[in-house]
Amino acid sequence: MSNAHETIDNAVKSNDVMLFMKGTPNFPQCGFSGQVVQILDYLGVEYGSMNVLEDAEIRNGIKEYSNWPTIPQLYVKGEFVGGCDIVREMFQAGELQEHLTSAGIPTRDTAA
Repeated sequence: MSNAHETIDNAVKSNDVMLFMKGTPNFPQCGFSGQVVQILDYLGVEYGSMNVLEDAEIRNGIKEYSNWPTIPQLYVKGEFVGGCDIVREMFQAGELQEHLTSAGIPTRDTAA
């Protein structure tokens, strides 16, 4: 098992919500990563993040880890949820909120 795989596996397992992204939550370096950050911030979810641009091994490793070709990638309780399009569609349908809540992750009450 490569170090990148171990690093990814550890991050996924040690954070209830984990986002692999380009850039950081305060400074996303791609629009898709930025959209996922906005959704998570809107829901008030605490999450870990890893900037794949800082490490080519992580950037390539995460694609193998999830068998998913694009970044960002969102994990909840160790389970791959999806990339930007899936997260956005789930959010718009209210499914992301339900998924997080059913996983025991508190979200801000957005039904105002």
